[in-house]
Amino acid sequence: MTPDGAAAVTLPIVAFLVFGACFGWATFSRRHLFSEGVTREAEGGWGARVVWVLLCSGLWPLMALTGLHSAWMLARRRAAAARVPRRD
Repeated sequence: MTPDGAAAVTLPIVAFLVFGACFGWATFSRRHLFSEGVTREAEGGWGARVVWVLLCSGLWPLMALTGLHSAWMLARRRAAAARVPRRD
């Protein structure tokens, strides 16, 4: 393999991992939407943030789909609650 061929293979992998790490850094405070971790950012500390970033760096497509599903389910619940008349 030529050096140019190695760069062509390495660049997408590095971009995937870097984007995933940025995704993990940005979504740390919303881990509960991904069914992971606690609901408060204050719980966990730097170790928890590092683990979350490492986890997301490899699994960010799955985490993004999980987050979209959670957001969709929460929106459905809110819509259903808005349709039900309240008895006060």
